[in-house]
Amino acid sequence: MAISSLKFSDLRNRLWDQTTVNTLSVSYLLVGAGGGGASAHAPGGGGGGMLTGTTSLTKGTNYSLTIAAGGTGAIFASGGVAGGDGGSTTGFTLTAGGGGGGGKGYSSYGSASNGRAGLASNGSGGGAANGGTGGAGNGSGFAGGNGNSSDPGAGGGGGGAGAVGANATGSGTGSTGGAGGNGATNNLTGSTVTYAGGGGGGGWTTNGAAGGSGGGGAAGNSSQNGTAGTANTGGGGGGSGDGSPNGGNGGSGIIVVRWLTADGTITVGAGLTADATGTDGSYSYKRITAGSGNVSFA
Repeated sequence: MAISSLKFSDLRNRLWDQTTVNTLSVSYLLVGAGGGGASAHAPGGGGGGMLTGTTSLTKGTNYSLTIAAGGTGAIFASGGVAGGDGGSTTGFTLTAGGGGGGGKGYSSYGSASNGRAGLASNGSGGGAANGGTGGAGNGSGFAGGNGNSSDPGAGGGGGGAGAVGANATGSGTGSTGGAGGNGATNNLTGSTVTYAGGGGGGGWTTNGAAGGSGGGGAAGNSSQNGTAGTANTGGGGGGSGDGSPNGGNGGSGIIVVRWLTADGTITVGAGLTADATGTDGSYSYKRITAGSGNVSFA
């Protein structure tokens, strides 16, 4: 049939089919990795950044994804050691920044130690020690808590995706670490999950603080190591207690995608680790939990 004999409505519908059949709408969650906790009686790490939204993807096109590893918890050394920053999770031309590591711990006590800032794209800041200032959050990420200035000091809590980290309180051997800031919720899997809580700050004796909701690590008490942030939540690692223990590692990041089941299927390429595709009513979702590689839809 010649174009000239087509009705306008037929031509419009054919053009519509050609422009829509190869695309689908995907909702996404990207979470950066949490920062590592510091050592000793030291600050917690900040939670990773969170990005959510909806994008239109082209079927048959490879999209590169990278799931970040958590920041390394500090290995004790004389003078105190800061926690490592969390890595950034990337995908669909977006970046969710990692959480900042906790500032180094006792460092001859009176020497202030600031928390590390969260990475760009919404990472939260790590906690501080010895009268230092908590690391700044970037974008929607929150700042870490301040350290108290008494000798010996305690560590502030790492910032979370939903709240600032608490300041350390008290003085001397009664110093109490600050709690990690709470994370933020997301329900792309059909269940409400909290991500990117901050790690708790370590105290002097038994006064370590809890991590924030959403995977933040709890601080160590007395001579205990800080607890690691939960994997695939972007939670910050906890700061350690007194003595010579280590900070907790930050939790790794994650990417979650969700789409109408009738619109297509997903293929996860080599180099990435993912859960089986889940369903929630008329929608499908995929949790991509580690590695670097491509995904595509058909």
